[in-house]
Amino acid sequence: MKNPATYGLLAEFTTPEALIEATHQAHEAGYRKMDAYTPYPIEEVGHALGARGTRLPYIVLAGGIMGAIGGYLLQYYASVIDYPLNIGGRPYHSWPSFIPATFETTVLLAAFAAVLGMLALNGLPQPYHPVFGVPGFEAATRDRFFLQIEARDPKFDLEETRNFLESFHPEKVSEIERYKYPG
Repeated sequence: MKNPATYGLLAEFTTPEALIEATHQAHEAGYRKMDAYTPYPIEEVGHALGARGTRLPYIVLAGGIMGAIGGYLLQYYASVIDYPLNIGGRPYHSWPSFIPATFETTVLLAAFAAVLGMLALNGLPQPYHPVFGVPGFEAATRDRFFLQIEARDPKFDLEETRNFLESFHPEKVSEIERYKYPG
């Protein structure tokens, strides 16, 4: 039976090559609920984790389309329906004059969608994660590389997974405990 107080295991490596190898082997062994922490982006780690493409471009596209439609309709409503002014004999619906503001609202809403979509897809803001409580984890921002395998992985067994991670000769393998709320 799995320990409900255990979030998973965390292996600490000193080189990116060791992390990449361990991640490849863990994926080949059938582990799927895992994550890696590095001080700088390493593309191979994402591939080794089995990362898929992102939905962010579609979110940005939707934001841009909504911005374009919204900006154009706002100008149309103001110039044709709500406050029509005949200036110089031009038609009320003078679409060429609507283009600059439509472009600006397209870019504005696409940028907002990019930022908010990125935050949402990354699960941010995340003020707490169980891995933050592991002693020495702060080195992930400096010079250490970590591989985490979560306890909710169907293949996870505390002892077998610990032995599997130790076979890669990491600096140490730590147990990640779930956060216990006071009270």
